[in-house]
Amino acid sequence: MSYDYSENILVQEAAGNLLEHELGWEVKFAYNTEILGENGTFGRKSYKDILLVRYFRNALKVLNPWITPMQMDEAQRKMESYLSTASLLQINEEKYALIRDGIPVTMKKPNGQSEEKKAQIVDFQNPTDQSRNHFLAIKELKIHGEYYRRRTDIVGFVNGIPLLFVELKKNTVDVQNAYDDNYTDYLDTIPHLFHYNAFLMLSNGVEAKVGTLGSKYEFFHEWKRLSEADEGNVALETMLRGICKKENFFDLLENFILYDHSDGRTVKILARNHQYLGVNQ
Repeated sequence: MSYDYSENILVQEAAGNLLEHELGWEVKFAYNTEILGENGTFGRKSYKDILLVRYFRNALKVLNPWITPMQMDEAQRKMESYLSTASLLQINEEKYALIRDGIPVTMKKPNGQSEEKKAQIVDFQNPTDQSRNHFLAIKELKIHGEYYRRRTDIVGFVNGIPLLFVELKKNTVDVQNAYDDNYTDYLDTIPHLFHYNAFLMLSNGVEAKVGTLGSKYEFFHEWKRLSEADEGNVALETMLRGICKKENFFDLLENFILYDHSDGRTVKILARNHQYLGVNQ
C-alpha cells in the first residue's frame, strides 16, 4: 500500500468513525469483503447495482403497510428506470421528486377502476427512527460502469438510496483535485451512481466543500458553522456534523434543494450554510 493511499485511508477512517459513533450511521467497509447476491453483504447482485434493493424494499414495506408485492415491484421499476435520452441532471431531478414526494403506484378500486397512490420511501417526519430510516455509509464500494470499474471513498445510503457521495484526498492535496481527478472521472465512467445523489462532498480532511450534481467547482461551498454563533471551521468534521446529522440531512434534502429552470437550462442548487442556518433560525 502506498504512503499516499494510507494517508487517504486516515481521512476516510476519521470520517467513518464520526458518522458511526457520533451521528448514528451504520458504517461498513466493502473492498474485497463484500459478498454479492441476494443474501450477500448488501444484497447487490452485481457491482453495477447502486440502488440497494434489500433496504429499499424493506422501507417500502415499513412505511406503506398497505403495499402489495406487485406494487413494490412497480415502485422499484419506477425508481430504477430512466430514459436513455435524458441527461444525468434530468434523471436526478426525476428521482429527487420520487424520493421527496413518494412513488406513484397503481391501486385497484372496488369498482375495478385504477387510481394512483404515493408510496413513501423515506420518513421525513422521523429521521432518527432506525426502524423507518436506515442510514448506511459504505467505504471503498466497488462500482462497475458500462466499460470501467471504480472504487468510491464513501457512499451514503438512506433506505438503500445512494444520496451522499464523499471523495477524499490526503491532507497535503488541494481539495479541487478531488473534483478534477476523481469526481469528474466518476461522472464519465459510473454516471449511474449519481442518479439519486443529493449531496457531493469533497475533502482533504482539513478543508471540505459541498455541492450538487452539474455544478462547477467554483459553486461548491464550505459548511463551517453548526450555529450562527460559531466562529467557523472548514474541516470535514464540521461539514459532516452540519449536513449528515440525520435531522439536518432530511431537512436539507426535503426543503433546501432546488432545481432552477429559469434561463432555459436546469441548475441544481443547495442552500448555503448561512442560508440554511438563517432560515431555520
